[in-house]
Amino acid sequence: MTNLDPREWLLTNGLGSFASGTVSDVRTRTYHGWLFAATSPPSGRTLLLSHLEASLEVSKGIVSLGTNIWGSGEIKPTGYELLRSFDINPVPKWIWGEDNWQLSRQLLMPYGWEGNGHDSPPPHAHLSHRILIHYRYDGVETAILKLRLLVCDRDFHHQQKAAGLQFSQLLGQQQVCLQAIASGNFGKPWYLRWTQGKYQADAFWYWNYILPEETSRGLSDYEDLYSPGYLSVTLQPGDAVTLEARLGFPDPQQSLLVPESFAEAVEAEQERLCQIFGCSKTVNRDWGLLRGREAGEQTKKEDFILPVSSQSLIWQHLLKASDQFIVYRAAIAGPTLIAGYHWFNDRGRDALIALPGLALVPQRYELAKGLLQTFGRYCRHGLIPNNFPDVDTEPYYNSIDAALWWIETLGLYLETTQDWEFLADQFPVVQQIHKAFVGGTRYNIQVDATDGLVGCYARGVALTWMDAVVNGQPVTPRHGKPVEINALWYSALCWMSQWAKRLSQMPVDDAARLAKQAQRYEQQAQQVKVSLQKFWNPILGYLYDTIEPDDRRNSQIRPNAVLALSLHHCGFSQQQGRQVLDLATYRLLTPYGLRSLDVIDPEYVGKYIGMPHDRDRAYHQGTVWSWLIGPFTRAWQRFYPKEPLPFSWQPLLDHFLASACLGSISEIFDGDPPHTPRGAIAQAWSVAEVMRHIHEF
Repeated sequence: MTNLDPREWLLTNGLGSFASGTVSDVRTRTYHGWLFAATSPPSGRTLLLSHLEASLEVSKGIVSLGTNIWGSGEIKPTGYELLRSFDINPVPKWIWGEDNWQLSRQLLMPYGWEGNGHDSPPPHAHLSHRILIHYRYDGVETAILKLRLLVCDRDFHHQQKAAGLQFSQLLGQQQVCLQAIASGNFGKPWYLRWTQGKYQADAFWYWNYILPEETSRGLSDYEDLYSPGYLSVTLQPGDAVTLEARLGFPDPQQSLLVPESFAEAVEAEQERLCQIFGCSKTVNRDWGLLRGREAGEQTKKEDFILPVSSQSLIWQHLLKASDQFIVYRAAIAGPTLIAGYHWFNDRGRDALIALPGLALVPQRYELAKGLLQTFGRYCRHGLIPNNFPDVDTEPYYNSIDAALWWIETLGLYLETTQDWEFLADQFPVVQQIHKAFVGGTRYNIQVDATDGLVGCYARGVALTWMDAVVNGQPVTPRHGKPVEINALWYSALCWMSQWAKRLSQMPVDDAARLAKQAQRYEQQAQQVKVSLQKFWNPILGYLYDTIEPDDRRNSQIRPNAVLALSLHHCGFSQQQGRQVLDLATYRLLTPYGLRSLDVIDPEYVGKYIGMPHDRDRAYHQGTVWSWLIGPFTRAWQRFYPKEPLPFSWQPLLDHFLASACLGSISEIFDGDPPHTPRGAIAQAWSVAEVMRHIHEF
């Protein structure tokens, strides 16, 4: 494994479908494959096409270009040894070669519907889940490219096993239609078509591919892949072949696949991004991060790094990364945000925290409005869903803070857009949240009448962002009154007072009642501001993390204190803010974000490794969360407005450009140096928080 480049790439289509793999072209995860189709957007993600195993026949013999790791530990074939270069932009591109030949491969996942400027498909739009594959041959002689199909029909969380599974195939003109059959049930139909070549049915199974990333995570780690046949293409120097894999049965009315189809699809995707972001097509086409290598030369990290002075280009890459998280959810007929790839779905808390960076900063105001409307529409019992529903299922309301983040994010949207009509439309939701918190709602969430602070007193649940649960018990229970929850509550009351006052001055029927509400919200905010001092720990010069139900204080040093300082309305003094930031800088700050627990705490876990329960115990017990770099920056700018930030953005930018998932930012990092990236390879709020601050450095 030492010579295999494990860095990853990701393609998405706005519907939840994705493709992903590694630079060295070896599959190391359950989530690596070329067509994971979201059959119930963005859910129901099913792997249909794992990959095409390529070999090239030249006069010297047959050269195998694939790379696989088998259950025995053997790596065979070793196509990565012939890999000359890899480029991620504008689409993933591999070049293999020797002295007298070169073969390139590019992959593109076209957007899921036409109508480039829309965050949701127009009515009656045709939704498509497909991937395009383009090979080009250059050499001094004729060559034969053989592409063997490796196919699946499985949920994206699980591996495929050969037992009891069959595949039917129906060959047509320059296409083959495939469908799995298991226990008499038919799988998802899909087809592969091509511009030239001869297909030969030649069906058999390949057993025991090993997936080392799953091994390291203590999960099931081997898979069987089925090959229904192969395509042979005779190529003259300069020739190319394009293939398309698409969910569904072939449509006789669709346009023919021609050699120009791939270039046209790349151009269409560039145009779509330009329409959304107003970016320069010239810059868009120059999204190349990796210079070519000589034959046999290893890919180096520095090949990917751009100077920080190339801010416009970095910004283009961040915009492109941000768009991968924005998807259409069929169950709500509206936009939502995928929390992270590969394995997350959309989450309320994550989406609302990410929204300012992904939608407000790039001025995607209609997207921001649509997301806020969607969340507001699903408000029940004063709570906002933490997980969106699939078709005919109920949302999960297991979050104390999603509703408060909704108010905070609504405030940022209104400050940016001055869209007061939208405020009038959404204010009943604001009132519903306030009423539920004051009067009490699910999980015994309720405002304490004696001090105005919000508490949660349900046992066995984890309702804040620190929500890991092992064997049915929260790792960080945080029962009682968490500090960032009450900071959010204070900010929410300030927003409510401000909004009720504004609405009372508009031509509305209940202006007098709104004016009284504004006064009541202001009085509550002042009570909460005074009560927030209960969180002050004068011995440490820090904020208690939680006030327990029995009124004990949890004095662990966690980043929630920094979150409490970073909100639009802050209830802590200048001196308190500086003391908190000084200690957080010393104990929590890393080049990639904030640790979730003080490094000298007895409960600190420095590496996010091992079996699932081991990783869950480390998740919020020292693991670095990159999204927290944003709240730290905003808090620093509030309390140290004339002082430079006590960290450099360069390591995180280098990670974005050159590590883990190229062109995105990981969910988490080890608390211990060298802070190895872990968790999801591309996380929405990680990208969003860098986007909120890139123009400031």
